[in-house]
Amino acid sequence: MSNEQFKVIAGIDTHSDTHHVALVTDYGKRLGDQKFLAVGSGYREIAAYLTSFGPVTAVGVEGTGSYGAELARVLAGHGFTVREVNRPNRAERRLRGKSDPQDAYQAAESVLADRGTSTPKTRDGYVEALRVLRTARTSAMKARTALLNQISAVLTSAADEVRAKYRGMTSVARARAMAASRPSGDPADPVVATLLTLKRMGTRHRFLSEEIAETDAELAAIVSTHAPHILEVNGAGTVVASQLLVAFGDNPERMGSEASFAALAGVAPVPASSGKTNRHRLSRGGDRQANSALYRIVVTRTSNDARTREYVAKRTEDGLGKKEIIRCLKRYVAREIYRVMKNPRPAELVNDLRPLRLALGLTQVAAATALGSWPTAISRIEHGKSRDREAIAGYRSWLEEQVAENS
Repeated sequence: MSNEQFKVIAGIDTHSDTHHVALVTDYGKRLGDQKFLAVGSGYREIAAYLTSFGPVTAVGVEGTGSYGAELARVLAGHGFTVREVNRPNRAERRLRGKSDPQDAYQAAESVLADRGTSTPKTRDGYVEALRVLRTARTSAMKARTALLNQISAVLTSAADEVRAKYRGMTSVARARAMAASRPSGDPADPVVATLLTLKRMGTRHRFLSEEIAETDAELAAIVSTHAPHILEVNGAGTVVASQLLVAFGDNPERMGSEASFAALAGVAPVPASSGKTNRHRLSRGGDRQANSALYRIVVTRTSNDARTREYVAKRTEDGLGKKEIIRCLKRYVAREIYRVMKNPRPAELVNDLRPLRLALGLTQVAAATALGSWPTAISRIEHGKSRDREAIAGYRSWLEEQVAENS
């Protein structure tokens, strides 16, 4: 059979040290399989091996977010269509057994049947940088929380003279006071040993807090530069916006509809009907971090958004519980986030506002007083750090009125 009579579909089972590649035709015939090293030269050998039997329609790769991440990038750079393949079905694996060649063939057959596959994240842009930075931030946050719990545990069993030093303080203020303390004495004395330990814990808390603050500043710089439209969503700060961007990936076009994003974020209602019972339940699947980001937006809006409070009141009257109302709100927010991601509005141009104010001989204090705002708010607008379109429009209109009055 000549190469022109069939096309090739590849499947790759990825591991930390080796990758196993299997090839099948577009009608399911197995052509062959081979193992390669998971290094740069191995990736190039894989790219050459894929086309050894004919043109390749698609390549199914397991673990594009872990062991197969670099391989997926290399293959995409060589022009191959890469598909992410889900983990093989456990029931089927128990019946058929498991081996690297079998897993590779199953990946190829999944692509052929268009079953359990999706478009992987490209992981080659600023969103990947956000993901890596968020990894460090999450680790530091968990370590700081665990540290505060350890401080409380040490104080619980400490002598009263030690507890009295920090009684009535919040956990953060207590950690700061411990970092600034200067204990001295014989470490063999339990009181001195406790004070030394608390000093070191307080110092570690300060270090972790500084690390988190630095990471937040880096996240804010990336988000405000590359995706300022997300910050315009009510309730989406830097941390929430960065998590939503990570959920979409560097190639948001892979999200075909707002329903697919809702399913990814675990906010799509799951049917749970049986017999005469007709209901839906909360989804426990999907990206839990994205789900958490949507939850934080909903919680913020329930306190500062009038429409959200009216909706909560109305649905409460309808007999819905708190969890069900939050589920509905998260679904609405997911729809809004999807539309913002797909149709981003360009940021307002504000580089003319400061020169205009200075030409009028006005200070930021004078502008803030006239607008009923704060000088810091005016400064944020002039430096392009504010995404409040209404505030920007109001400031611009006020400056134009001053120009008209002075002309």
